[in-house]
Amino acid sequence: MRTKKRYLERDIAVQRIEILFELAFKTVREDPELARKYVDLALRISKRTRVKIPSRFKRYYCKKCLTPLVPGLTARIRLRSKRSPHIVITCLTCKRIIRAPF
Repeated sequence: MRTKKRYLERDIAVQRIEILFELAFKTVREDPELARKYVDLALRISKRTRVKIPSRFKRYYCKKCLTPLVPGLTARIRLRSKRSPHIVITCLTCKRIIRAPF
């Protein structure tokens, strides 16, 4: 019985995290502070219920200032081919640089 309850809690948590991230990306243009609060709330739900953030959202927020990264608005995205090819994402709010291979 306990495992079923835990499964339901985690399922609800994942659904809420997805909703909060989608709301954050929709509202970042009008109210960036509210978008940051949505991301913060999603991360707190994730930590409390010990649920991983869905992989499609992991790279799309700044881990330092929690701003949703929207190209051209809150982030600058560059492609680099020197050394090993990678993507450079710069948060325009806190200037943090994120490098990811492709």
